[in-house]
Amino acid sequence: MSLYMLPLVIGAPQIILIVVVVLLLFGGKKIPELMRGLGSGIKEFKDASKGDDKKNEEEKK
Repeated sequence: MSLYMLPLVIGAPQIILIVVVVLLLFGGKKIPELMRGLGSGIKEFKDASKGDDKKNEEEKK
């Protein structure tokens, strides 16, 4: 691994630090709401991409 890519490696200490910062910023009560919103956004994105695939298949016929 080259020296300039070394800071891009994410290990356990960095993940723990990120989790602690998120907890401090948003608090324990807000995190489930944020995760629920993130999950529904991902679901909508997947549904939209599946819809695009169906649309492309119909255009090919």
